[in-house]
Amino acid sequence: MTRHVSIAEISANLGARAESFCRAYFAEGHRQGNYWQVGNTSGAAGRSLVIRLLAQDGRKAGGWTDYATGEFGDLIDLLHAKLGSRSLCETLLEAQHFLGNAPLPDQRTSKRKSKDDGAANTKRIASARKLFAAGRPILGTAADAYLYGRDIARFGPALRYHPRVYFRGADTGRDQPRYAPALLAKITDNHGNITGCARAYLDPITGGIADLSNPKRILGQLHGNAVRFWSGSNLGELIVGEGLENTLSVGTALPEFNLASCLTATHLGLFISPPGVKRIWIARDNDVAGERAAQTLASKLASSGIECQCLVPKLSDFNEDLLAFGKGALRNTLLSAMKMEGLSS
Repeated sequence: MTRHVSIAEISANLGARAESFCRAYFAEGHRQGNYWQVGNTSGAAGRSLVIRLLAQDGRKAGGWTDYATGEFGDLIDLLHAKLGSRSLCETLLEAQHFLGNAPLPDQRTSKRKSKDDGAANTKRIASARKLFAAGRPILGTAADAYLYGRDIARFGPALRYHPRVYFRGADTGRDQPRYAPALLAKITDNHGNITGCARAYLDPITGGIADLSNPKRILGQLHGNAVRFWSGSNLGELIVGEGLENTLSVGTALPEFNLASCLTATHLGLFISPPGVKRIWIARDNDVAGERAAQTLASKLASSGIECQCLVPKLSDFNEDLLAFGKGALRNTLLSAMKMEGLSS
């Protein structure tokens, strides 16, 4: 007689096979560290929806959040949305069918996999450090020209340039080169240790972002970490932003502030504040994903006693504001917003 399996058990079993589940039902997505990134619950390509692949920091494997809509849940919820099932029973039958075709490795294999994953992560971090060390200062390079072309004038030792960085993926056809110049950005933890290196591939002809399916990529560990730019003042306050250009645009207008760029909306919500910071200004994009990520970060910081306020651009992001209105106008707008938020807090 077959033992009754509870919904909680099915959910846990799906979580234990989270990566296999993602590859089966969300093949348009891709793995980024301990997460699977995809566009939405229907499985479109993108990065707004993230699925945790392994249990971490007390959080179960299989948990997911769609930062564009604010939806979240476990893999049963996600499968239900993906299938458009008319009933929960229909979803559970599909889940059990998947589980029957995706056996869980035994404990010995699981331990070995965990060890292998740890070794692979260490190797990626070592590769990130090696890549950043191979870069050179951006002054006078294509990276320098790219940033100045976007009216950005806030640089620092966290940025470097490499004229020939390897890339792979759908863009590497037989008639295309596997190397391109790139702007490199050093990702660090709160102790200053390099945990990763972000790459923005550049077009050597136009000087803009390269025409690749994914021209901005991350090597190493970004979770909780950021690309940092220090001013030496206002040590109790920190501006935390999404994309690198977005954050540096705010820093161009407010050079006296320390900056931390989380590179994506997803990782903005995962940022871990360094000790000693009393107030964080979240410089988010003017979209739903940015709003959701800012809410996630603000909620997390509130439990640590850190005051948190949002800075929102007039256009889609702060680089568009910088280009459209100029450095002076952006500075005045930001300071005015900070003053208003400060008075209301």
